[in-house]
Amino acid sequence: MTSLTITPGRPLKGTISIPGDKSLTHRAIMLTALAEGTSTISGYCRGEDCLNTMRAFQSLGIPITHTPTQLTVRGKGFWGLAEPSAPIDCGNSGTGIRLLTGLLAGQDFFSVLTGDESIRRRPMGRVVKPLREMGAVIGGRKGGELAPLAITGSGLHGINYTSPVASAQMKSSLLLAGLYADGKTRYKEPSLSRDHTERMFQFFGIPLMREEETLVLQGRPSVGWQGVQITIPGDFSAAAFFIVGATIVPGSDITIRHVGMNPTRTGLIDVMKKMGADIEVLALREEAGEPVGDLRVKAAPLKGVTIHSELIPKTIDEFPVLCVAAAVADGETVISGAEELRVKESDRIATMSSELRAMGARIEEHPDGMFIRGLGQGGENGRLLAASSAQSHGDHRVAMSLAIGGLTAERSMTITDTACVDTSFPNFDKALAQLVSN
Repeated sequence: MTSLTITPGRPLKGTISIPGDKSLTHRAIMLTALAEGTSTISGYCRGEDCLNTMRAFQSLGIPITHTPTQLTVRGKGFWGLAEPSAPIDCGNSGTGIRLLTGLLAGQDFFSVLTGDESIRRRPMGRVVKPLREMGAVIGGRKGGELAPLAITGSGLHGINYTSPVASAQMKSSLLLAGLYADGKTRYKEPSLSRDHTERMFQFFGIPLMREEETLVLQGRPSVGWQGVQITIPGDFSAAAFFIVGATIVPGSDITIRHVGMNPTRTGLIDVMKKMGADIEVLALREEAGEPVGDLRVKAAPLKGVTIHSELIPKTIDEFPVLCVAAAVADGETVISGAEELRVKESDRIATMSSELRAMGARIEEHPDGMFIRGLGQGGENGRLLAASSAQSHGDHRVAMSLAIGGLTAERSMTITDTACVDTSFPNFDKALAQLVSN
């Protein structure tokens, strides 16, 4: 899919399922590869990011077979990984390369991690620096600030680390390294970032403890863990596009089934409800340590809100589509404390500001966020314009967010360079078409 044309004019209707959670799929592949025996991962994310992680572990000597709905991983145990014969390409996945850096730092072999042009621009020093404090030997461009990263596996030791930012990728990288470290690794963050790694460690029986605000991991467990059967819930970040779309397009009423409802991920629901959205969580349950539910979303008028830094970790991936909601709302939305968004697949503050302005939105860009004067009036949502040349900037979430914004326009709009959507949501265009054709 090199471009995507959006034709507005119809509400979103019906019931849909979404791809498996990308974050959970990465972690499930990693921990089943280190398990003893065979595991199955059902409902995994088939996006390129996760397929690259699968290929990475195949190159590390782990047999993995896949069907469209299931991965079968034949784990070789805690010390079962083997030296790869070539550099490992993580593609566009920041999660993949940062978590693998931590995991491979404690192995007894040499490896090289790289990725696409976007990944080679993204900061790696935030994980390399604390890993070096643990004894890791890691080289890279600009002193290890940028990939490719060359990792000479070595003996690690636990450290006490206080992270300057709430980052699930940094936390997970150090915990994976901590598994192979001598002694205890203690990790503290300024606020709770996504806790998928902690939940999955618990699911596999890995002894991770929390002492007040600090995670404590005893390295080199004496007993490994066995293969499991795990079902991955739908990715909330994928559901977010349809949550916003059904809210802002008049007459919409949709149900999204089997969505991951981890409270460290669902800040978009909190913000959207504050804005006036009609979102109902149904059949809340738990699977593999993660809360799961169905979501019913109906069209509703939105009003502007203020989003401070404490909500950013819970809405970090949903920020682009949240900007779309704010752009059509009645009133002003202020977003601050979101400077982390400048080092994603694109500078999402800059890209969303420029692209939505081209669609008629009224946005002021700030260093750590933006000020949005919504187009809505009198309690009704406004409508964006069809941009003459909408661009994804190679960012999958920007591309899909612009598609949702285009549903409110007065005529069709084409978004270019949308092959990046396959990194997280293959067949997004077909899923959207299904909802607008009912």
